[in-house]
Amino acid sequence: MISETSAGDASKLEWVKSSYSDSSNSNECVEVATAPDVVHVRDSKNLQGPRLAVARAAWKAFVPYVGEGC
Repeated sequence: MISETSAGDASKLEWVKSSYSDSSNSNECVEVATAPDVVHVRDSKNLQGPRLAVARAAWKAFVPYVGEGC
């Protein structure tokens, strides 16, 4: 996990809501924003709250497993 953003000004990130977020339940919303070296993840209900930043390679390895348990 990366504790500092390498995206420069984090306010310029373009956040996208996950297609797996349940639109019928606004309590289950995840958003992601990509930067050159990291992928940022946040809870869309708490835009100023904490966010997770992971290396792009780690994100790429993680994504295939996201939907397997659903």
